[in-house]
Amino acid sequence: MEQRGPVNRNWLLVLDGLTEPVSRGRDFTRRALTAWSWLPAATPESRQAAEDVLLLVSEVVANACRHGGGPGALVLDCADDRLRIEVTDTDPAPPVPPGSGRPGAAGRPGGYGLLIVDRLARAWGWRPGAVGKCVWLEVPCPPEIRRPHGSRAPAGLGGGRAGQL
Repeated sequence: MEQRGPVNRNWLLVLDGLTEPVSRGRDFTRRALTAWSWLPAATPESRQAAEDVLLLVSEVVANACRHGGGPGALVLDCADDRLRIEVTDTDPAPPVPPGSGRPGAAGRPGGYGLLIVDRLARAWGWRPGAVGKCVWLEVPCPPEIRRPHGSRAPAGLGGGRAGQL
């Protein structure tokens, strides 16, 4: 998809009812990162930052599927010097933080999603929602795409279940 003119820095994907929400969320995020010039990356560090974002989205959406009663929506908000990622789900219970003793059984995969989030995100947390909760996290933007603090985000394209806000 070719985009011309200003690019919107707020994107929304409704995950509720989608098949394969983890891969759909990851593909959606890759498109947003491309629109925001994170990809193709200008430096190895920027490439790693983009890969970290894709991993984080996969982990948080997978957690919503596995532990949160199902994902509701994925919101990406790229502003100033940070990218904020939000995933809603239908379970009001808070996420179980790293170090709480809940990792998967020895030798079995799983149980480490929030540990990955804790290691890769600059900050993360959760808040209650109208239904369920919202898990949010923030990562720094690569230096070459940062906007001056307080600069106005340009308008962009939108539409459909997956679009920009």
